[in-house]
Amino acid sequence: MGEGKRTRQGKTKTSKKNGLKLLIIILVVLIVIAGILLALKLLNKGQVETTANEQLPDANVPQLKIVNVNSKTRPYAVMINNNHAAWPQCGLQDAYLVYEIIAEGGITRMMALYKDVYPVKVGSVRSARHYFIDYAEENDAIYIHWGGSPQAYSRIKQGINDLDGIALEGSAFFRDKSLNRAYEHTGFVNLEKAKEYAEEKGYTRDTEKDLLLNYSIDEIDLSSNTQAKAANSVTLKYSDYHTTSYKYDAENKVYKRSMSGKANVDLETGEQYTTKNIIVYSVKNYTLSGQNKGRQELENIGSGTGYYISNGYSVPITWEKTSHSGQTVYKYENGEEITVNDGNTFIQITPKEAKITIE
Repeated sequence: MGEGKRTRQGKTKTSKKNGLKLLIIILVVLIVIAGILLALKLLNKGQVETTANEQLPDANVPQLKIVNVNSKTRPYAVMINNNHAAWPQCGLQDAYLVYEIIAEGGITRMMALYKDVYPVKVGSVRSARHYFIDYAEENDAIYIHWGGSPQAYSRIKQGINDLDGIALEGSAFFRDKSLNRAYEHTGFVNLEKAKEYAEEKGYTRDTEKDLLLNYSIDEIDLSSNTQAKAANSVTLKYSDYHTTSYKYDAENKVYKRSMSGKANVDLETGEQYTTKNIIVYSVKNYTLSGQNKGRQELENIGSGTGYYISNGYSVPITWEKTSHSGQTVYKYENGEEITVNDGNTFIQITPKEAKITIE
């Protein structure tokens, strides 16, 4: 019996030791949990203080709608097909800035710029032309195209951040084969995927350049300008093949866009494109010799005169571009740099011989 008693006492001691170990483990776990909760509380407090120090915009203060002027992210510039057989286009209403310039055969091309907005279908996308790169550079934009002329590829090799549909078809670029048009007019880009690919390539995300244009939150009344003229209708004859025109919608204070007598509508929404601002000026262009392709050269480095059009009025302006990458500066004739209304802008760069009608 003595031996049995010693066995029971041994079991009791072992049980107490196990209980003590369990208690220690529980205490350790509780201490760890308490530490984690305290750390999370302190981290959250730090985040709140950091946010407060950032001085977020006052919700009561009006903000620009077209762009975030405090954003430093680079825009994306997409070459847009404007062959009549490629109509309608897609995604242009989301662009904050669009350039339209002559190309070969009297056809124009457009380049649409997007900043902090990434539509999943933009196009159709067309090949690069070297003088369009000037305008991508002046906005420090990542240049998106599908192929290109020899002159354009020569410029790109000099250090232009670009995304080419020839290399990226099936990823950021895709074909819409449901369209009843020639295969060359079916290419589109998904800007969300293009942004991801640009980041993978290591392209700089942010820019040190200011926005090309100055924007006003308050409506600018051009009618008060002594040189203002009514601009309810704007017609720009680029060539015998192509004319771009606008009609002012006084109720909505925007211009409805048409091309060669047809409303310029969106492929997906069916809605007619509109713009708040139009900048128009002319530069000399000519056909490059020895190419047999009709490709153009543009004498866009220099200065000249043009028009700023918004809210039913036009005023004369001057423009100056001192280098390929330098930003074009637009001024009123008194030398003051122009400020445009809050909204999207079409910059129409026409040939010297183009007929410009503003009524």
